[in-house]
Amino acid sequence: MAFNSTSVSPLIVGTMRLGTWGVNFTPKEVEAFVASCFELELVDFDFADIYGHYTTELLFGEVFSNSPHLRDNMRIITKCGINMVTPNRPSHRIKSYDLSAEHIKRSVEQSLQSLKTDRLDVLLLHRPDYLMHPAEVAEAFQQLKQEGKVLEFGVSNFSRSQFELLHSYTPLVTNQVEISLQHREAFDNGVLDQCIQQGVVPTAWSPLGGGELFQNNPAVKEVAETLAAKYKISSYDLLLVWLKKHPSGIIPILGTSKIERIKSAKEALRVTITTEEWYTLWQAATGEEIA
Repeated sequence: MAFNSTSVSPLIVGTMRLGTWGVNFTPKEVEAFVASCFELELVDFDFADIYGHYTTELLFGEVFSNSPHLRDNMRIITKCGINMVTPNRPSHRIKSYDLSAEHIKRSVEQSLQSLKTDRLDVLLLHRPDYLMHPAEVAEAFQQLKQEGKVLEFGVSNFSRSQFELLHSYTPLVTNQVEISLQHREAFDNGVLDQCIQQGVVPTAWSPLGGGELFQNNPAVKEVAETLAAKYKISSYDLLLVWLKKHPSGIIPILGTSKIERIKSAKEALRVTITTEEWYTLWQAATGEEIA
């Protein structure tokens, strides 16, 4: 199941807040949550090795051990490359990045073990490492792919030049970056242009601006509520509709643990706002008319 614009779920389910960094689901609650997502035909789940201080993958691994069919029907996207300071990794004295071949391969082995699976569908490099050499990363990716341990590769939080450098050595299927009406940098810095040019799927973390957009910008809230009433969706779901209008095909990653929110968001994606409405929200967010 290749990771491309026709195969990816319309929304990616984020796992960061499902464990100890959030609602602290039990394995049974995770199982029920995943099953409900499947009923909505959402099969793409976003992880990172560091989530829950290196425990969220373990939580899902316990679920997969008890219900292996859930793993078989899920596409696992996980990330590596950040060394987090935590009692679960006592050797880490400071927070740092490491995209050496040795660290990437070791991280994959750990994720496979934690998740109780034999392969990762997509591996992302979580943050750019200033000491990264693309040839070394490409060699690690090639070995992992040949061994069947990782099927496809991408990056997260890479600039346009960082993506271009690594992509010239090894194929990448996504760049996962922060994109929302509150964080609009990707529209201007060339990241989304590059995704269109390269046929790469952009995935957006924090697509609702961390839930603070309406609080920080009353003008956006007013416009969003007016348009949401017109289209009979929630104002939060309207922000996802706004993202989806972009021609790069942005796939939002939802961080909620509430199935009702996920269902509402998916149903809202049937809506298409007009170009003028898109720019009305942009103007409200920036506080000025475009040049």
